[in-house]
Amino acid sequence: MSSRVAFVTGGTGGIGTAIVKQLAQQGHRVATNYRNEERAKAWQAEMKAQGIDVYIVKGDVTSPEDAEAMVKDVEAALGPIEVLVNNAGITRDSTFHRMNSDQWCDVINTNLNSCFNVTRPVIEGMRERKWGRIIQISSINGLKGQYGQANYAAAKAGMHGFTISLARENARNGITVNTISPGYIATDMVMAVPEEVRNKIIADIPTGRLGTPEEIAYGVAFLAGDQAGWITGSNLDINGGHHMGW
Repeated sequence: MSSRVAFVTGGTGGIGTAIVKQLAQQGHRVATNYRNEERAKAWQAEMKAQGIDVYIVKGDVTSPEDAEAMVKDVEAALGPIEVLVNNAGITRDSTFHRMNSDQWCDVINTNLNSCFNVTRPVIEGMRERKWGRIIQISSINGLKGQYGQANYAAAKAGMHGFTISLARENARNGITVNTISPGYIATDMVMAVPEEVRNKIIADIPTGRLGTPEEIAYGVAFLAGDQAGWITGSNLDINGGHHMGW
């Protein structure tokens, strides 16, 4: 397997950390972004203690200017970005009739507009080099919807529309673009849900358990690989059979 430069947005979270580890353990040079420097430095030190060397760069994915500056910083330090994982995401849950414009815009900006902001300064270099891997981390709720998540579901569904259009435009340039839609994963956010609610979720999952961040990271590593060059414009459901489609 070739060693590549990979940039993972939102890499210090639960799923993001697993993706960073998996790619680094495969020999890739990995970078991620942060907004809180103190937390990021502590996270970086923890990764280093585990033998994972990660380059961190300050920047907000909702800002086109920050995104461009982050890409330049990473490429100056590690080399051209060859694998991009658009993983940054937040929730601001509310039923739609009570949702305010900040809750809507915050989620759309962080989860969907960030895909444009970060991919735009990366794509031309990939096209010139005739190789690239772009992977969006969407969600099961972008496929089936979820009560109280009109903003989140809209953003996550929009990621796949972005994927299939970008895949068509860049396939002849050796660039694949795919989406992964995780189901319910045992991250801190999900584990903070009341146990009775969590048990109801698990009861509806055919495999009878929550997924792990490492299982999502494995999917990313698969799609990022050299041998995945004929997979593009696809969505990989990793949800334990919780939602099944064609």
